[in-house]
Amino acid sequence: MTQPLDAAALDTLFREARSFSYWLDEPVSDADLHALYALMKMGPTAANSCPARVVFVRSPEGKARLRPCLAEGNIDKSMSAPVVAVIGYDTEFYDQLPKLFPHTDARAWFAGDAAKAEAVASMNTSLQGAYLILAARSLGLDCGPMTGFDAAAMSETFFPGGKVKALLICAIGHGNRAKLHPRGPRLDFDEACSLA
Repeated sequence: MTQPLDAAALDTLFREARSFSYWLDEPVSDADLHALYALMKMGPTAANSCPARVVFVRSPEGKARLRPCLAEGNIDKSMSAPVVAVIGYDTEFYDQLPKLFPHTDARAWFAGDAAKAEAVASMNTSLQGAYLILAARSLGLDCGPMTGFDAAAMSETFFPGGKVKALLICAIGHGNRAKLHPRGPRLDFDEACSLA
């Protein structure tokens, strides 16, 4: 735990990793998705709240339900991906806190305060979405994260009942590197950071 990752691992997770819109015709197995979640769930969240809920859409029937929820520009990249993870946040995540954070009554911090619970759930699900991307990359998979969709329709389609709200989606598979655009620039340290 005290040794930094080697250069190859850093390339896999960050430096050579890209966001994909085009996919090779290679499957993603149930075992791959279970392994991905096993890594994703280990990332830290506030009070170990783990508010993310994920539907891995990959069947033709699931894709048919997904399609009308998508923004026009995200249809082809989603329909051609082996899997699209629909990531939502559980607005009542605090009901799991007696299990996930048992050493104090953390449920009481959020129950009865819907605005606070939703803010915490949304922020921490964003973190968990990032962990999903890193987990997928660490397992040799590529990702195409997106937010272009009708959130209400996506929530109703994949999380009926209103308790879970869709936050982002992420296509998962083996990306076609031949169709990548050049990598976009990033801000330098001095443009984005300061020392205090």
